[in-house]
Amino acid sequence: MLSLRHLAFLAVLLLLAPLGPGARAEVSLIDANGDRVVLAEPARRIVSLAPHITELLFAAGAGKHVVGAVQYSDFPEAAQRLARVGSYNALDLEAIAALKPDLAIAWRSGNRDGHIDKLRRLGIPIFVSEARDLDAVADSLEQIGALAGTEAAATRAASDFRARRNRLRERFAGLAPVATFYQVWNEPLMTINDAHLIGDVLRLCGGRNVFGSLAQLAPTINAESVLAADPEAIIASGMGEARPEWLDDWRRWKGMQAVQRNNLFFVPPDLLQRHTPRILDGAEQVCGHLASARARRPAGWIDRGRPGE
Repeated sequence: MLSLRHLAFLAVLLLLAPLGPGARAEVSLIDANGDRVVLAEPARRIVSLAPHITELLFAAGAGKHVVGAVQYSDFPEAAQRLARVGSYNALDLEAIAALKPDLAIAWRSGNRDGHIDKLRRLGIPIFVSEARDLDAVADSLEQIGALAGTEAAATRAASDFRARRNRLRERFAGLAPVATFYQVWNEPLMTINDAHLIGDVLRLCGGRNVFGSLAQLAPTINAESVLAADPEAIIASGMGEARPEWLDDWRRWKGMQAVQRNNLFFVPPDLLQRHTPRILDGAEQVCGHLASARARRPAGWIDRGRPGE
């Protein structure tokens, strides 16, 4: 029969023993709002509240744990078969609750605060995500890996992303900057500032965002301000895979540098406006377009500075 001393010793050994293969440790992370999110164990039923978050989940090896996603979660193909829970700005709270998730991942700039608060009141843990630069895309992959217990796959994806980003940076570092207007939409006329993720893509490629100093992340502007800025290149995305017709509306302004040199470029929105590893596919296209703009500069060209500011 074991003595009390032996029982106490065995108890200490059990406390010090490593977790078994089936055991899971607590997860504790700080999200984009600065809030600490604590899970007793990695999530096994995850709901994605934005299309790019769905894509990040699959890229981080957590696709098998996703039980629901918002509309337009269409990449990769497996994401198209997920249960739908409304759109990113009009969440179906009942559908989310019915899926009994142990985690929902939200988009700070897209999801409504009121919806997020209601989900929290239902007892659903919320992790808020937001990537404002390319480093943060890799960070998001690692965070999702920790939340879903897929650290190995997420770490590989993040490492591959950083390596590819670094190759682009080395390739385009030190080139003469190209004054660039990125057009999100035409009515209303919208762009992005330097704090936006696409602003970081422009910097990576040697672009100088002519509206980079504006305060809003995605400000509304007017045609007069674009003419005053006189960009060398205009890059637009639009809504789908086809070049938007409104990009060529700028041709009426024949005195603008971008029009004179035919520097009106298109990049599919899914490659730039989703905060996922595919943004580097879009970055490669942006870098190529800006290289074309440099090659089309006339002899004796001189940078006009920042006339629009």
